[in-house]
Amino acid sequence: MAKARRKRSKSGREIVARTTPRGWDVRWHPDALAERDAAHPGAERVAIAHVIEKLQVDGPALRSPHQSAVMGEEGSGLRELRPRRGRSRWRPIYRRLDEQLFVILAVGPEAEISKAGYRRAVRDAKRRLEALEKSGGEE
Repeated sequence: MAKARRKRSKSGREIVARTTPRGWDVRWHPDALAERDAAHPGAERVAIAHVIEKLQVDGPALRSPHQSAVMGEEGSGLRELRPRRGRSRWRPIYRRLDEQLFVILAVGPEAEISKAGYRRAVRDAKRRLEALEKSGGEE
């Protein structure tokens, strides 16, 4: 049974997010999970895990500095998680797929660390998203 969670933003606006008793479902694309595990030191994996927990609790009500939209036409419709309130060198790229499901599609370096690496992660996320949509989510 879904319930509404109500929060107030810093501006005083009420934010309502619907959740199941266990929270929002966040899943990893297998390639994104491999990227996270292969390239990032343990402390970074912990920071990524913490921001994933925030997404599981708050869902679409998760606000900046923990997430933001991916800028540019290439990243249209994608969002990035910002571990350590944006002070992490890594950005999980994600998308909401349905009412209760988010999928982490890629993990790349923060854009100021490596513009090319960030653009590559966004391209990979888009390609993986297209493949998921074509397969009906069975990848």
